[in-house]
Amino acid sequence: MSTQTTARGRNPGARQTGSPPRRRTHHARALAVLVVPFFALFTLFYLLPIGYAVFRSFRTVEREGTFGPATEVFGGLTQYEQVFASDAFWASLGRVALFGIVQVPVMLGLALVLALLIDSPLVRGKRFYRLAFFAPYAVPGVIAAIMWGFLYSPSLSPFSAVTSNVPLLGGGMVLWAIANVVTWVYVGYNMLIIYSALQAIPGEIYEAARIDGAGQLRIAWSVKVPLVVPALVLTGVFSIIGTLQLLTEPQVFRSFTTSVSSTFTPNLVVYTTSTVPNFNLAAAFSVVLALLTFVLSFVFLRLTQRKAFQ
Repeated sequence: MSTQTTARGRNPGARQTGSPPRRRTHHARALAVLVVPFFALFTLFYLLPIGYAVFRSFRTVEREGTFGPATEVFGGLTQYEQVFASDAFWASLGRVALFGIVQVPVMLGLALVLALLIDSPLVRGKRFYRLAFFAPYAVPGVIAAIMWGFLYSPSLSPFSAVTSNVPLLGGGMVLWAIANVVTWVYVGYNMLIIYSALQAIPGEIYEAARIDGAGQLRIAWSVKVPLVVPALVLTGVFSIIGTLQLLTEPQVFRSFTTSVSSTFTPNLVVYTTSTVPNFNLAAAFSVVLALLTFVLSFVFLRLTQRKAFQ
């Protein structure tokens, strides 16, 4: 009796639909194949150069007598003392700080406006405008600097009527002439980052705003801009790092004007010092510059995050 009941309860005629338990598969080898090449290249081309620069920054060269053989020994903070005593280095930092305070907000403001215009439903030909605004970024920095250098030069520019009266390559204007080149090259790149953030906003948010009676300008200012703040922060960090690494444009402009010295920017100071050659002092300059870049980027992130949570 109990056997029949048990058989009915089990319903042996019914098919079992449950899938068999899966066996755990280990993908250690596959992960190693994918991860090890990255870490090898990361170590070889990033960590080792940083470590070597730090190592060289603590070295100094000593000579026995005036014409004795040069011997490289541990010098402690000798190179860093020269860095902090270098007026040219700190003057170059002040120059790029002024550059960044003016150029970065202007560039990101233009990028935001262009991204909002392309994202607007009133604009047609969005693919063309995306490509047109991004095209300058595809131009190598050296080529862009040479092109603008010719446009600024009074004797070479097709706009000589303007460049002859406005000294764009003079000492008071050359920094902003370089800023114009950097803005022209990178505004389209930053625009695409912001535009990608706009594309990720759900359409229901726009629909709710339109139901509430908001127009396109109101939607752009009150809905789109607050939601793309993380993208603006990201582009801001990239811009701060790029400003402190400014090298190509001023290096090219040195062939057009004497207003750009060999210590015009911090990276030019490093480059000039290494061509002396004084690799140990150049390494110390590089380490200090890297630390300043990290500190400024970290402070910028902290300030923007604090404002976002207020």
